[in-house]
Amino acid sequence: MATETEQSSEQPWEAICTALERANREELEGVLERLGPAETARGISRLESEEQNALFQLLACEDAADVLESIPEAQAAEVLDDLSCERAAAIVDEMSADKRADILGELDQENAEAILTEMSSQDAAEVRRILAFPPDTAGGIMLPDFVAFSHRKSVAEVLDELRHSGEEFSDYEIQYAYVVDESGHLRGVLRLRDLLFARRGAAVTEVMLTEPVHVDARVELSELREMFEQHSFLGIPVTENEQLVGVVHRRQVDDAIERESGRTLLRLTGIQGGEELRSMPLHARAGRRLSWLSINVLLNLLAASVIAYYQDTLEQAIVLAVFLPIISDMSGCSGNQAVAVSMRELTLGLIKPSDLGHVLAKEVSVGLINGLALGGLLAVAALVWQQNPLLGLVVGGALGINTLVAVTLGGLLPLAMRRAGYDPALASGPILTTVTDVCGFFVLLRLATFVLPGLSA
Repeated sequence: MATETEQSSEQPWEAICTALERANREELEGVLERLGPAETARGISRLESEEQNALFQLLACEDAADVLESIPEAQAAEVLDDLSCERAAAIVDEMSADKRADILGELDQENAEAILTEMSSQDAAEVRRILAFPPDTAGGIMLPDFVAFSHRKSVAEVLDELRHSGEEFSDYEIQYAYVVDESGHLRGVLRLRDLLFARRGAAVTEVMLTEPVHVDARVELSELREMFEQHSFLGIPVTENEQLVGVVHRRQVDDAIERESGRTLLRLTGIQGGEELRSMPLHARAGRRLSWLSINVLLNLLAASVIAYYQDTLEQAIVLAVFLPIISDMSGCSGNQAVAVSMRELTLGLIKPSDLGHVLAKEVSVGLINGLALGGLLAVAALVWQQNPLLGLVVGGALGINTLVAVTLGGLLPLAMRRAGYDPALASGPILTTVTDVCGFFVLLRLATFVLPGLSA
């Protein structure tokens, strides 16, 4: 038997594999409990797909559901994809409704539907309702489990129903109860405290808060966060066509924004779909990267064609070749800063795709200041190095102009792409890089052509 020291030095995936080899459920559950959620997720990410499959076949459905909820949703979807539909449905049935939708939403529609058909009709209907909305909306992150009562009930009837259905409601994240009419339209909100101290014979309409704050199911995350910042609510009811369909909690909004921020970062670097984990199949990971990199090769040929066109200028003033990557890189950095700010403000709802004029004015100002500063620094460096004022003016001017172009374009591109219906994070990067490279090379070599005798002397 391994000593305590040996066990403590064992990596999490090794501990899991050891338990799997013995096919002992109790031992495996003990290992996972000892590791905790974070180390369990780390350990599972190192397992081969066959080992992951064996793990989720061995665990009880409830324990398997807890483990799936502790790992990234994309990885959880990969696990479900490798299980039989019956086994996957049995595990998903043990999850909370919002988690079911988050994970099944990562699968392609056909595989998700195959699992849903194996689930109970009520649970499947709840998941389908959530999946019908975009994931960055109130409907896409809401909890479909809520407590609602008819506006015709009395306080006594509501309290009795809460008491008799306590076991069912214990699984809900109850902060408020809601009052609806016969059509399911939201009429008011019941605070549990008010219910407890109300006269038992009173109607719920006398106790409820009228004109409750609620959100439409298609409201986006930025607006949801703003509402939670304005109000101290723990949850807000979600409606569709005035009917109560779910509840969204502050924690869900924060989690969704955090997830979206991470995926936006991946999309900005060209990861197709905005998701990649190293536990994913090699061909899938390579494909997600290559789809963007291949386009970049073609776009970079445009920048190379500018250099080829001014080949004679370069041959006569070869010192310019030293400054080409500097101008390209610095302008790209300046442009990406502007892209990041626009993406951030779009996410927060501080700007809309129609605010092109406002963003243009703001970025031109920054571009002029930074262009002058960076261009001046490069001009001084060129002058000190080559003792040639013309060279300093050419390279400094080229960097200054290209910085202005990059910052302005970087600020506007995300808005223009969003307005055209494209993903701004995915499109801004390659377009910005190509334009700044082409513009920077053209401006530098064109300016150099005008004063070529002074550079080659």
